[in-house]
Amino acid sequence: MNPEKRAAIFARLKRANPKPTTELAYRTPYELLVSVVLSAQATDVSVNKATAHLFPVANTPTAMLALGEAGLKPYIRTIGLYNTKAKNIIAAAKILLTRHQGQVPRERTELEALPGVGRKTANVILNTAFGEPTIAVDTHIFRVANRTGLAPGKNVRAVEDRLLKFTPGKYQQDAHHWLILHGRYVCKARKPECWRCVIADLCEYRPKTPAPTAKETKAGKTRTR
Repeated sequence: MNPEKRAAIFARLKRANPKPTTELAYRTPYELLVSVVLSAQATDVSVNKATAHLFPVANTPTAMLALGEAGLKPYIRTIGLYNTKAKNIIAAAKILLTRHQGQVPRERTELEALPGVGRKTANVILNTAFGEPTIAVDTHIFRVANRTGLAPGKNVRAVEDRLLKFTPGKYQQDAHHWLILHGRYVCKARKPECWRCVIADLCEYRPKTPAPTAKETKAGKTRTR
């Protein structure tokens, strides 16, 4: 894919969604950190439901540490791997208080030193909380980058590196959100909805999915009732 086509793709995504952001509900960098840790192998909707009850009780490292693992688990029990996540969140709270004066660090190495925080989570924090032009590659972005030909790669790190290399600078800040939302709602895993895709003619995915027939649409509505 040439630079002109990549730029056109991002230009269209921007026109369709000028100010994209995460679907996780948060107000502070610490709330975002906790939400992203909880979101591993879970939906943003399920995380938001849990944190809506959790954050009024504990939304700082001090309050979270006071809550403790036993106190935290009932709030996040509906989320997958909640035992491990509770352990990591409490351990991270301790580190934030002892090493960072209770503040979420802005440096990648210090973020990745926190329990439960890997490169993808660190990228989300750096981008969304601190405005850094990072790109966190999840399953949606990995799929979109490969399927469209935007930045193909055999693993998430390869895709991240190519996206950072090929995404025009003025789009890097929001690229993560555009691509994840596009993958979540349009360029879906099982059946991409090419007929309503704003970049369909620029995408290099060949077997474009046609629009559903009236019969198929009616059958789909019947199944969802």
